[in-house]
Amino acid sequence: MLSTNDSIRIRMRLTALFLAFIGVGIGIWLYFIQIVRHDELLEKARKQYTAVKKIRGKRGEIFDRNGNLLVSNEPCLTITCDPAIIANLDSPVQEDPKMSPEKRAEKQARARAKAEQNRRKTAYFISKQLDLDYREIYEKLNPYRKLRDRDGKVLYDAGGRERVDLNRYVVIARNVPLLKGRKIRELAKKNKINSLFFTDTYKRSYPKGKMLSNVLGLSKITADGREESPLGIERFYNQLMRSSDGKKIYERGRDGRQLNYGLHQETHERDGQNIYLTIDEVLQSILEEELDAAYAKYTPKALYAIIADPKTGEILAISQRPNFNPNEKLNSDDLRTRIASDPLEPGSIIKPFTVGRALDDGVVTEDTIIDCEHGNWFYMNKPLRDSHPYDKLTVAGVIQKSSNIGTAKIALMLGKDVVYDTFRKFGFGERTGLPLRPETRGLVPPPRRWDGLSITRFPIGYGITVSPVQMVRAYCALADNGNLRSLRLVDRIENPETGEVYRPEVPPPKQMFKNPDTCRKLVSMMTMVTEKGGTATRAKIDGYPVAGKTGTSRKVVNGHYAPGKYFGSFVGFVPADDPKFVMLVTMDEPKGAYYGGTVSAPVFRRVAEQALKYYNIPPRTEPENKTDNKTAGKTGKGVSR
Repeated sequence: MLSTNDSIRIRMRLTALFLAFIGVGIGIWLYFIQIVRHDELLEKARKQYTAVKKIRGKRGEIFDRNGNLLVSNEPCLTITCDPAIIANLDSPVQEDPKMSPEKRAEKQARARAKAEQNRRKTAYFISKQLDLDYREIYEKLNPYRKLRDRDGKVLYDAGGRERVDLNRYVVIARNVPLLKGRKIRELAKKNKINSLFFTDTYKRSYPKGKMLSNVLGLSKITADGREESPLGIERFYNQLMRSSDGKKIYERGRDGRQLNYGLHQETHERDGQNIYLTIDEVLQSILEEELDAAYAKYTPKALYAIIADPKTGEILAISQRPNFNPNEKLNSDDLRTRIASDPLEPGSIIKPFTVGRALDDGVVTEDTIIDCEHGNWFYMNKPLRDSHPYDKLTVAGVIQKSSNIGTAKIALMLGKDVVYDTFRKFGFGERTGLPLRPETRGLVPPPRRWDGLSITRFPIGYGITVSPVQMVRAYCALADNGNLRSLRLVDRIENPETGEVYRPEVPPPKQMFKNPDTCRKLVSMMTMVTEKGGTATRAKIDGYPVAGKTGTSRKVVNGHYAPGKYFGSFVGFVPADDPKFVMLVTMDEPKGAYYGGTVSAPVFRRVAEQALKYYNIPPRTEPENKTDNKTAGKTGKGVSR
């Protein structure tokens, strides 16, 4: 029989053995938790107390040549939501193993009811504060989301049920103004809605509204969060102007605030590069104002205007109608840079290039007499008419009166190969290289595709197509003594972080004429166009010599010349003896009048008068008395002037 002491010793040994087994079990459990499952559990824990905050960089901004802001970034907020927090699905659930199934079901039902109540409360709060549809927001706040493949198809498990995961991220609203966003954040905190998150970001802002809109383009964030730049400078320089986001990883407390200790990692954001255009905002404003007035008066289908510096190729102002306000909701039809993408038959504004080549090659002089057949000439049994019945004109008179017959006969003296070579040398049939996409090449068929009439039609601006920017580039060569330069729209590119400035390389100009006196003679003829007896007296500026050319061409619609539809153009430069700028104005289907000398030349004059004052260029001659211009620029039945 065991004594009392022996019994106590046995119980102590059994207890020790039991505790040893427990200790070994705890040790194995701790090894499994801390060693085997360490990475897995650490990741789960970090999800509970670690936050990742994106820091958005700023997209590059756009300025004019003088540093005036054209496109900027406006600070705002993006509001997102974590539906899993609403349903309390991100917190670990502690289940009592002794709880009966009935009690457990009752507890789960209460949790679901509370989650549903929170979901409705949050959806109502969001819809009220942001004026959004309640049902749409309610659907977005579903705590579970369907899993999909790369093609967007729903995934299913082995049992045929849809696979789901926690819905941790929903975008509620983008581009929320700062003051409004801060107010909503305070109200959310007051109403104990902790599932909303407010991220500092930027939205693209266009402070000048419609000004230069088709050239600047636009950049916007789509509904699925992608950055989209469909046209203009924004599209062409998208990669340079695009920013990169930074990231901040830190530990947070239960209230979501950042802790002053623990994990802290930060990757800095990078701002996009800034673009400085060759545009002069003052000149651009003058042009925009006059185009608005002309657009309202003649209500054309489209209206184009460009001002360029012939000595540098820099575009100083450029605009088109219709335009748009990039700060407002847009239609896809608005998103076109027609001034570079839309080809047109130029009409008589292309005549100086053929005549200039004939002068340069010595085929004619400015005093050579051309028989203009009393305004009606048959070539290959097809008539070619002038707007007035001219008999004999000098070559200078052919330019001044804009004779189709005279120009066609000069082209015949040159031959089709030389005429084609002239067009290509001046850049017709090739892109200008401006940062505008798409850009048309226009159409200048090679001589092997010309028919018998082409030699008489192409030199007067029919059967070929050009773009307004091509025509301005070619006229810059005439204004700069035959030097053909590349057009430039970007002056410099700046890295805002380093201050480093890059200026695009400017290729040297190409000389278009062999004879150094050719261009002077041609400009003298073009100056007669704006003087008494010319087709563009409405472009005349008191005290300044103006060189230019009118053009009126019929419009092709569905492969045929449409009755009553015309392009009316004027291209010129001033002062003619030392041009400060070249300007083109073209109207597409103007109403009430259509001759270039009537609809476009006055726009040139009004813009040029203000531009000359802006540049402080003194008059070359004493001002003349004002004359009645009501009938100036009108022509007869022809459409070539």
